[in-house]
Amino acid sequence: MKLVAVVACTSGIAHTYIAREKLINAAEKRGHSIKVETQGTIGVEGKLTKKDIEEADLVIMATDIQTTGNERFEGKRKIKVATNIAVKAAGQLIEKIEKEI
Repeated sequence: MKLVAVVACTSGIAHTYIAREKLINAAEKRGHSIKVETQGTIGVEGKLTKKDIEEADLVIMATDIQTTGNERFEGKRKIKVATNIAVKAAGQLIEKIEKEI
C-alpha cells in the first residue's frame, strides 16, 4: 500500500518529527511505502508532490493544528488523527488502515 501523511503538532517541533519517524517505521515494518510531509516551526519539509498524492491509497493527517495545502487531498481517502496517536500507536494506526482498505 502507498501512503502519504501530513504531520503537524501545536508547537511544530518535537511531536511533529517524532510522529513522522514513528509513521515511517510502522508503515515500512508492515511492507508499505510512505512519504511524510511535516509542517512545523521551520516551515514545510518533505513536501508531497502531486504524483505522491495521486499514487497514494490513503492520506494520513496526523495534525493538531490547521495545516496548509489541504485542498491537494480532495477526492482522496483520508484518516485524521492527533499527533499523539502517531507517536504512541503508529503500528495500530497502520493496522487499522489495512483493515479499512
